[in-house]
Amino acid sequence: MKYLIRHPNAILGNDKLLVSLGEKGDLRGFFYPRRDWAQHVGESKACIYKGGKLLWLDSPEWNVKQAPSDDTNVIRTHLSHFSGIEVSIHDLVHRSSPVLVRKYEITSKEHFEGKFYYYSNFQAGGTHRMNSAFCDVNNGLLVQYMQNFYIGLVSNPGFEDWQVGKIQEEGWVASARNDMEDGQLQQNLEDIGDMDSSIGWDLDLQSGETVTITVLIGIASERQLIYDLMADVRKQSSDDIIHGSENDSIRWLSKKRSLELSALDDDPLFKNKVKALYDRSLLSLKLLTDPEGGAIVAAPEFDPAFEMCGGYGFCWNRDAAESVLALMNADYPEYAGKFFGWCKKAQLPDGSWFQRYWLDGKEAPSWGNFDDTIQIDETGSTLYAIDRYYRELEGTKRDDFLGNIRETVRKGAEYLIKRTEQGLHDPCRCLWESEIGIFSYTNAAIYAGLKGAAHLAEEADEHMLSKKWSDRADLVRKETIDKLWLDEGYFSRGIIDNNVHRTIDSSMIGTFIPFGLLSPNDPDERAMILSMIDHIESSLRVSVNGYFGIKRYENDDYIGGNPWVVTTLWLSRALLTLAISMENKDDEYDLLVKKALEYIKWTMKSATSTGLLSEQVDRNTGKAAWARPLGWSCALFIENALLLDQLK
Repeated sequence: MKYLIRHPNAILGNDKLLVSLGEKGDLRGFFYPRRDWAQHVGESKACIYKGGKLLWLDSPEWNVKQAPSDDTNVIRTHLSHFSGIEVSIHDLVHRSSPVLVRKYEITSKEHFEGKFYYYSNFQAGGTHRMNSAFCDVNNGLLVQYMQNFYIGLVSNPGFEDWQVGKIQEEGWVASARNDMEDGQLQQNLEDIGDMDSSIGWDLDLQSGETVTITVLIGIASERQLIYDLMADVRKQSSDDIIHGSENDSIRWLSKKRSLELSALDDDPLFKNKVKALYDRSLLSLKLLTDPEGGAIVAAPEFDPAFEMCGGYGFCWNRDAAESVLALMNADYPEYAGKFFGWCKKAQLPDGSWFQRYWLDGKEAPSWGNFDDTIQIDETGSTLYAIDRYYRELEGTKRDDFLGNIRETVRKGAEYLIKRTEQGLHDPCRCLWESEIGIFSYTNAAIYAGLKGAAHLAEEADEHMLSKKWSDRADLVRKETIDKLWLDEGYFSRGIIDNNVHRTIDSSMIGTFIPFGLLSPNDPDERAMILSMIDHIESSLRVSVNGYFGIKRYENDDYIGGNPWVVTTLWLSRALLTLAISMENKDDEYDLLVKKALEYIKWTMKSATSTGLLSEQVDRNTGKAAWARPLGWSCALFIENALLLDQLK
């Protein structure tokens, strides 16, 4: 079966459920019990039956505006049809139960009689196979299930029509979708196989009249539990559920580090937009994080069949490490503590971390199964982040964490020692997963990881280990500069097939941000950083949306070679860090800040209407493209916003 790649325009959820939506309110992802698995929906959306025709709300004939309610995970979608029908949808997930609430308000400028249908093509347990469905008319409940996944639909008011359908072409019951076309559902009670379903209501709207229909979609592990769950939420008013969800988000955001952004006082509109996207990025990271174990999916999965990429619904240590540090810097340190507890359990016996994981710590599908295909930078990134977290702890928390993580750090550092016996690291896969070789970015991550481990060993009075790891870090640094810094004034992408590549790769900025192999306080190294930035800007800038974004490297052809949000925010973060390191505010300071602001504005223009930051920006349309929200992009925006707050 061929799956469609469908990117979300909005996400919402609670600790038990993650939901993704298209820009017209069609349900694109329904993840339970974890953020990575299982995904239970193929299609789930509404339509109006009018004059013998189905008006699907996600069809091109509807105009749409979609936005979140301020500081909440409530998504509001307004659709208008040229016939005069308008539909407003409030989507939210119940604050404590795995139930999606979809409140539809339907208005018509003219009197019309027709129907409102809610159609679903669920895949309980992540598969269309071996599903079963039934409609309990007495309880107003339609259920589709497979093994221990029971998806239930109820509504207020109760649905008046229904069909338990079967998608396969040859069968004794037709697809519910097909039978909706004549406005007559079969009202059958049960079936098995590849299922779909529809529930419906008659509409008789007078001119200007509004009718409200609320659809609730829940999930549970047992038959009786889905009955209890849906009966419970059906008794609650939709307004109470909405307010409960809104209050939860507002309460969580009230803990954040507030932004003053006094340097942006001259542009209050931009200042407010930075604050809004800072909040939205924090909420996005919260929704991408597994509340049980602490791991973070890179993005909600949108390519489960790996048709055009390797999928994104997994945890990469590299991305997650930057995400928890951003959350920590925004005053949510508990996410870092939980993630490093997960890292301790997920660490491989040789001390490294795998390319990517399921959120329960099991190894995910990978092309990093061998020594020369693993990504060594993930181990360096993890040790670096562990040390950054430790440095922020105080009192007994500091001692407890160090005692708990010492052995994990020792194993990780010894792995890096083993892989850097020649100074530069052994051949491995690059961070972009495109080449095998020896890379500037990876060496910088190893340098930072070993320095972090050395600091932790020093804190634990393990002085010999500290010296050993620090000395190796210094050697990695020396060899990186000696062998990978080019006369042209930038770091080589790396050594691939024994050739030093001169391809300009934006990831070289990792030698400065975040890994600190180069310091802005040393005049020679500062000059190296500025030279790298010049080369990145001259070779990798792409004009989109009136500003410039930065693509990954020269001749990048992944998904059309678009500019990336991560690479652009790397550059703005580097520019702001350079500016903040200056003692005096002079012309150079102003230029660094001006350039950084332009990259940040480019990033902000690429966000979806609901404030999601993607991995890439389409170089032709300027719209968010590929993997949204990407946790790594969100983390870097948070770090940039915090740096803007430090400007003089």
